[in-house]
Formats: sequence, structure tokens, C-alpha cells
Amino acid sequence: MVLTAAIVVVFALLAAAAAGVLARLDGATYPATLLRAGATFAAVLTLAVVVVQALAPVLT
Repeated sequence: MVLTAAIVVVFALLAAAAAGVLARLDGATYPATLLRAGATFAAVLTLAVVVVQALAPVLT
């Protein structure tokens, strides 16, 4: 369980970093880049929680 959570967090960090780099390459300012990266991080974690909640009744 802890390993799965760690993998999800690492995946969220990678997605956030990629979003930040792409935003910066698009010409966004540093604050805007951080906001986009943070929003991506939160979205990935939220999506992971929703998927786990949806699959929990099936897997148990």
C-alpha cells in the first residue's frame, strides 16, 4: 500500500515537472509555471484517489 502511494506521488511529480517545463517553454512566467505544475500535481493525485475509490469495491 505504501509502495503504491509512493509510486503515485512520484508519477504526480513527474507529470508536474513536465507540465512546468512545457509551460516555461511556452513563455509563461515563473509564477505561472509553478501554478500550472501545482495544478497538474493536484489533478494527478485527485485522479488517483478517484480511481482507487472506484475500484475498491471491485478489488476487495
